[in-house]
Amino acid sequence: METEGRPAGRVTLATVAGALGVSRATVSNAYNHPERLSERLRHQVLSTARELGYAGPHPLAATLSRGRVNALGLVYEDPMSFAFSDPAAVLFLQGVSEVCEREDLALVLISGGPNSAVARVALVDAVICYCDVPIEGRLAAIVDRGLPFVVVDGPRLPGAGHVGIDDRRGAAAAARHLLDLGHTRLGVLAMPLVDDGWEGTADPERQDRARYRASRERLLGYREALEAAGHRWSGVPVEERSPYGRDAGRRAAAALLAHRPRPTALLAMSDELALGATVAAADAGLAVPGDVSIVGFDDVPAAADAHPALTTVRQPHQEKGRRAAALLLRADPARDEHTLPVELVVRASTGPPPKRSEGP
Repeated sequence: METEGRPAGRVTLATVAGALGVSRATVSNAYNHPERLSERLRHQVLSTARELGYAGPHPLAATLSRGRVNALGLVYEDPMSFAFSDPAAVLFLQGVSEVCEREDLALVLISGGPNSAVARVALVDAVICYCDVPIEGRLAAIVDRGLPFVVVDGPRLPGAGHVGIDDRRGAAAAARHLLDLGHTRLGVLAMPLVDDGWEGTADPERQDRARYRASRERLLGYREALEAAGHRWSGVPVEERSPYGRDAGRRAAAALLAHRPRPTALLAMSDELALGATVAAADAGLAVPGDVSIVGFDDVPAAADAHPALTTVRQPHQEKGRRAAALLLRADPARDEHTLPVELVVRASTGPPPKRSEGP
């Protein structure tokens, strides 16, 4: 039995083709390759399909038939909310999205790291690993699937493309800037060095165990600049807080500013940490830069808008995203490595040390 105007049984692509007297390929093109049909014919196909109750090709079936899903995966080790809350991550995501929009690709966000259960089953053609993956086996889910992948900000790995910056050079420039201003007592606000949730001072042994490449390289940059100027690195306090963010910077800076003698300048491994440090300075009744200078790393929009505006190391977050996504459009992204430039941007948060630098 048929309902009026609609054939009995399951409505398929062949049903629509038969009703119109066209080939199945024509109906398929109306959904998957509209540029191959005239506007009039495509409208006719879609209208007839709606009347017959045909919803279009099943996405999974279409994927299997062409061997591609036209989607890039973007893997984070952090919670998904990090992608939308961390200013540097937001800029990076914008860069990736620009390429996806231009190439008509979907973007699949995958939290939990490159070896998560989601990474093993996500329907994607290639993967951007926006996370540190230094341990062998951490990429098993992606490697086992044979997916092309690019590592961003992590270490260079066999079989993967790479996009990053010279973290050590940027950190050294920040430290030299403070040394050139006359500072001799510095403290460091560190991003997590080891993934164990540590809250406290990072002693030399912990620094040597630093798991995350960016954190390790920035520490080395600070250290090389200070030691080249004749300062002992062992005399530089390093405070580490977790989870990463502005409040972590506030807590780490509060600990550093409680030291006696107090540091006259703080090196923060990110702008978020540095902006938290300005809050800690205000809470302690200290002026920036009159009593303590602060340097960040990233140059996110909030750095220029801060009061005082933040001296920082600029890195091209959006270009990193664009470059990483573009690499995955190439036949062999594993051959490509891109190290993007960094630049010290001097603003109002740094100045000479106070004449009475001991402080209350």
